[in-house]
Amino acid sequence: MTKKKTPTLVNANLRMGAWLVSTIAILLTAAYAMDLVSLPTLVPTVARWAAIALLFAICWQRNNLTLWILFSMVIGVEVGYDFPAFGKELDIFSSIFIHLIKTIIAPLLFATLVIGIAGHANLKDMGRLGLKTIVYFEIVTTIALFVGLGAINLSKAGYGIKKEAVAEKLTVNPADLSMKLDTNAANGKLTIKYGDKDVEFISPKKKENWKEVVLHIFPSNIAKSVAEGQVLQIVVFSILFAMGLMFVEDKHKATMLDFCDSLAHVMFQFTNFVMKLAPIAVGGAIAHTVGDKGIDILKNLGILVLTLYGALIVFILLVFVPLMIWLKIPIKRFINYVSEPATLAFATSSSESALPLALKNMEKFGVPRKIVAFVLPTGYSFNLDGSTLYLSLATIFVAQAAGIELSIGQQIIIVFTLMLTSKGVAGVSRASLVILAGTCAQFDLPDWPIALILGVDVLMDMGRTSVNLIGNCLATAVMARWEGEAKWDEAVDD
Repeated sequence: MTKKKTPTLVNANLRMGAWLVSTIAILLTAAYAMDLVSLPTLVPTVARWAAIALLFAICWQRNNLTLWILFSMVIGVEVGYDFPAFGKELDIFSSIFIHLIKTIIAPLLFATLVIGIAGHANLKDMGRLGLKTIVYFEIVTTIALFVGLGAINLSKAGYGIKKEAVAEKLTVNPADLSMKLDTNAANGKLTIKYGDKDVEFISPKKKENWKEVVLHIFPSNIAKSVAEGQVLQIVVFSILFAMGLMFVEDKHKATMLDFCDSLAHVMFQFTNFVMKLAPIAVGGAIAHTVGDKGIDILKNLGILVLTLYGALIVFILLVFVPLMIWLKIPIKRFINYVSEPATLAFATSSSESALPLALKNMEKFGVPRKIVAFVLPTGYSFNLDGSTLYLSLATIFVAQAAGIELSIGQQIIIVFTLMLTSKGVAGVSRASLVILAGTCAQFDLPDWPIALILGVDVLMDMGRTSVNLIGNCLATAVMARWEGEAKWDEAVDD
């Protein structure tokens, strides 16, 4: 009687088969593209689809969202390459996804900022620690923003991308316009041409002076700010609301904090539901991108991913390591205790999933419980080093891809905006897309480059999330040293 294969053995054989067929498909495609061998076009195509079928089987067995997103990237490239006309139409899925993301912005920012500011009554009780922590968070995240800004300006990852067709604004002599009235059309139709271009009259956009720029930060109608996606105005309203909440009676404060806490939980769950559509959105975005702009677009996206990881490494080497050396935080011991939660955050793309383990490990590392319990959760709202670096980098990438030249002054204003808007995107996988979409809307940057980023966001999210966690773990050690309560010199490993 023949023994049945165990599931583990079947899975191992399936993975081995997938790797083998994928390798063959890559080699055949590369050889065909470089004219190294004479092959019918069908051969490498069939090999690639065979590899995709095996990868689908693996994803079906493991049923992991990150794996599905990675698979959707592969099949999106293949569909866009093999069926470009069909692939171009699939951007509807990424457009729906981005629209849903935009609905999350206002309630999520409001709830998390109010809880982060008004919910920590111990900011007053802990006094000196609270002030030091917030100042430290602002300094480190601001450095992260500028590192991201410098990295994307050096790599220029967004340049050279074929732009979406947009209306061209011109100031012309009326004598150069040709007009034709079609009397057969209902109510008559006037067609105006400038050469071979259709013409539409628009009012010139008034250039804002510095007073109007400052005034635009403050909301006159919060409902209007939400409807128009004015992220900075929503942030200002939320901060002022939280400050007011800190000074009302406890019963009223508790009611509003409970409401905001419930709203935050609902919006995080809403975000999780929307993120379940990410594989379809990513596949559609990549298929549209490759179908519309050709396979060469992957070069720009590859440079973007490498730029982010390079910037994150530079940030760690220039900020985290010198800080540990200066404050005599034992680097090797720190790495031993932070590596496990950081790996978990990297694998799940969610720093929230690693929070319980991080709390436990930093206390074992030698940081007092009261400092860990205050600094680490607060950092999840105010100290997202990886996410803030990514946001400045991604926003400038959007402008570069759209062919919009931003002056140094404009880029600094974007950094100032992100200093505020990046607070409160903790915990939820790929939630930085929410802030990116809002920031682009705030500065009149187009949506379509965000769809390009969406295609590789899962790869970037793992890196920025792990840096978020490492930064917050380090913050607990920094505060322990500054408060003179560090115990790692006397702590004993298990």
